Amino acid sequence: MSVIKKSIGFELPLLFLIFYQGVFSQTPEKSLPNVIVIMTDDQGSIDLNSYGATDLYTPNMDRLANEGVRFTQFYAGAPVCSPSRAALMTGKTNLRAGLEGNVPIPEHAEMSGEYGLPTEQITMAEMLKPQGYYTALIGKWHLGHRKQNLPNGQGFDYFFGHQRGCIDNYSHTFYWAGPNKHDLYRNAEEVYYDGQHFSDLMVEEVKQVINHRQDRPFFIYWAFNAPHYPYQGTTKWLEYYKDLPTPRKEYAAFVSNTDEKIGQVLDYLDEMGIANNTIVVFQSDHGHSLEERAFWGGGNAGPYRGSKFSLFEGGIRVPAIIRYPGVIPANEVRDQLSMEMDWFPTLAELTNSKVSDNLDGKSLMPIILDNKKESLHEEVHWQLGDYDDKLAQWAVRKGPWKLIGNVREPTGKGKKVDLDKLYLVNLENDISEKNNLAKSNPKKLNQLLQLHTSWLKSVRSEMKQ
Repeated sequence: MSVIKKSIGFELPLLFLIFYQGVFSQTPEKSLPNVIVIMTDDQGSIDLNSYGATDLYTPNMDRLANEGVRFTQFYAGAPVCSPSRAALMTGKTNLRAGLEGNVPIPEHAEMSGEYGLPTEQITMAEMLKPQGYYTALIGKWHLGHRKQNLPNGQGFDYFFGHQRGCIDNYSHTFYWAGPNKHDLYRNAEEVYYDGQHFSDLMVEEVKQVINHRQDRPFFIYWAFNAPHYPYQGTTKWLEYYKDLPTPRKEYAAFVSNTDEKIGQVLDYLDEMGIANNTIVVFQSDHGHSLEERAFWGGGNAGPYRGSKFSLFEGGIRVPAIIRYPGVIPANEVRDQLSMEMDWFPTLAELTNSKVSDNLDGKSLMPIILDNKKESLHEEVHWQLGDYDDKLAQWAVRKGPWKLIGNVREPTGKGKKVDLDKLYLVNLENDISEKNNLAKSNPKKLNQLLQLHTSWLKSVRSEMKQ
């Protein structure tokens, strides 16, 4: 009996000491989840199977939806590339982030003084770094070209990709708007991989960042140059879609090539045993393109009117998904209105990161964890191209009502559509935005117009515009 007592008296403190050391020797960095934010470029509102596409093959994007939560009423911050990315990176509307429109190429930026995302803005990378995250951008930047405006000056420890809005996926050259320019960099160093498909290079770079983590959590912003033009799906996928008509065939091949690359990284997370501790966010930056270089189309907005460049639903309503096993429910759908800016505070909450209360985004966690919760957005705003709403396209939405000012509607093949300056719709009754109710409902028109005017006045005051 005395032996047993002696044994117990010795073992309990030892076990407690081991437990204590095991728990408290775990640094906050080790317990934090990894984060991968995947952004596709010019992907149509319904262009994956889980959103309604019946002629595409997207098993890996759909795997994220099956293993996470997908949103059906999720809006991009803008219908063009740079302002959308500014909204993602800052958690603010593009105007409050300091970016009215697309960042011009460097040669034009010097003339206009439009240098990209202002350096005083706090990016998602800068938000996560105090928590010990290793931060990397793989892919497209398009938020500025001066040293201080490039990824390494905006919170990213590592950058591999292109600075401008798009590149040829084999030569990695920018062929549009100005002199042809090879545009592939590792941090500040120009690198050459002629003939290798950019999507393959990105997968290897993502894997290397994952391997480089050295017991630190990582944040990877993986920004695809796809399915943005030039449509360059590989031969394998062009053969797969050979019976589809042009341009759907070329677009579809690029979408499935992108899906395949996402699958390779998801599989790698499984192989490394870290999938359960990695948050994966997915969204398109805005709607599909009807530009000439995109063969005047290829993407699909389903029931929604509009496309890239337009504040009709097809330009801004995008597929969006989040997966985080054990924390985020699996195979669930959320219909509440959500915004691109919401990822910023959502990821802050999931990583215990500090953010200011001066954001437009709202954490999505309340509605993710409880489908009965209402959207935290009572009203939402867009404005594109200028701080002057006489020159800019803008929109405001409250409830089912949406008012668009100076609406633009690309139609493909250079056709121009004349539209009323003010376009009012009730999305509950008219999801395709076919009927302008501005004249028949002046009371609602004036109510939304006042909301927009008040919001814009506040923004211009804040930004000293």
